[in-house]
Amino acid sequence: MEEKRIDVKEWLAKLCSKFQYNSPVILTFAAVSFVVLILGMITQQGSTRLLFAVHRTSFIDPLFYIRLFGHTLGHYNFTHYFNNFLIILLVGPVLEEKYGWKKLLIMIILTSLIIGVLHAAVANNAMLLGASGVAFMFIILNSYVNLKEGRIPITLVVCVVLFLGREIANQVISNHDNISHFSHIIGGLCGALFGFWMNKDKWKKEEKAVDLRETLEGEAER
Repeated sequence: MEEKRIDVKEWLAKLCSKFQYNSPVILTFAAVSFVVLILGMITQQGSTRLLFAVHRTSFIDPLFYIRLFGHTLGHYNFTHYFNNFLIILLVGPVLEEKYGWKKLLIMIILTSLIIGVLHAAVANNAMLLGASGVAFMFIILNSYVNLKEGRIPITLVVCVVLFLGREIANQVISNHDNISHFSHIIGGLCGALFGFWMNKDKWKKEEKAVDLRETLEGEAER
């Protein structure tokens, strides 16, 4: 009998077609951060300190403005990277599907900028890097996913109390543990603000519904 030959290219094409690049922003974010991590290891963290770790420096330094955004891409080691992107890869695709890739990308960029500017303003020469601020922003923002018109999700309250409360306490008590609780707090607050802003239409609809219901009830009593 004649043996059936397997076309490797065709088999690989079929295999690749089974996979979906379902979350472009999140997957690209993770991939670029991984490349930055490897580059940092190759250069013995030289590239990380130069471009991907924000700290207070001269405003006339052009690299300072790159670091304000690039610090989110930098990580110390694999453990640091995995701890952040485990959360981002789990929560991020849900948020990207709900809000769209453009809005999510804007939120990531704004969170990075806000954290970078505030760190440069309040810190001395300490370097800040990592996507933990974005991860905390995602955690809080994810609590708005099941938001119903005019109602505050209990999960949102619990997340704010547990995550932000813990980070504020750690910032006060354990401020020498090499963990940027400051960026966690700012990231969480950004998530809360973004969530409220993105869902403000639901609050307006509820207010209009309440006003209409009260008007109808008032007319019925007459």
